[in-house]
Amino acid sequence: MNDILLPARKGGYGVGFFNAVNVEMARAVIETAEELHAPVMIGTAEILLPFMSLERVAEYLIPMAQKASVPVAVHYDHGLTFDGCIHALKAGFTSVMYDCSTCDYEENKARLAEMVKICHAMGVTVEGELGHVGDNEGAGKLTNPCDFYTNPEMAADFVSATGVDALAVAVGNAHGDYKFPPKLDFERILAISDETKIPLVLHGGSGLADDDFKMAVKKGICKINIFTDLEKAGRAGAQKALDEGVPSLTKMIPYEIDAMKKVVEEKIRLFGSDGKA
Repeated sequence: MNDILLPARKGGYGVGFFNAVNVEMARAVIETAEELHAPVMIGTAEILLPFMSLERVAEYLIPMAQKASVPVAVHYDHGLTFDGCIHALKAGFTSVMYDCSTCDYEENKARLAEMVKICHAMGVTVEGELGHVGDNEGAGKLTNPCDFYTNPEMAADFVSATGVDALAVAVGNAHGDYKFPPKLDFERILAISDETKIPLVLHGGSGLADDDFKMAVKKGICKINIFTDLEKAGRAGAQKALDEGVPSLTKMIPYEIDAMKKVVEEKIRLFGSDGKA
């Protein structure tokens, strides 16, 4: 992850992280990254394991990443348990996110510091989260959403104490489909970036406006997570195939991949990572 995100931070561009729970998704991401000469991150999240186990994901993702003509980091996202992250390490993932953001501050810090120590000894990089990025299903239910935003001064202490390589921030973003236009706190992003001096991560990237992405990257976001937009594109591709009377599952695959590649290309160009590999 550092091989990809540190140059992004220095160069002022963003890198997409795309969850890929099947080979078609992985092909769409890696093939597009190669065509655009862009570094990319790809992987899965703990919440997605019911749809494709960690072992199965590793079996296709890691060889595809190794054979790619551009840098590809294989990332385990939103690992909610210690054992789950260790499982990802053993499976060969090159970076993990240990998400302890629902714990209190001291516990989050202590747990993440332990994970960083283990991962760094194995040459694996770690993402943490401070504040809490919720989901859009809970939108509007919080009395004061700002209470869950990342505090820049706490972030500086958090990064120093844990040695974490990248930090996911809560700045008005949320997972899933946005029920209303999000309003990102760009000055908070800049303050966190200035205080921590490490790559920042924006979760809940699907559905944000193009100008939001551009400004977020300008202020210090280096990794942007995309899944919902990719998944919706794959579904639309399959539906197009059905509408056109495609007679078999295998003949539907190009439709799905083509639709998803369009999304990946759009995001890579938008984030500014095309031509950076």
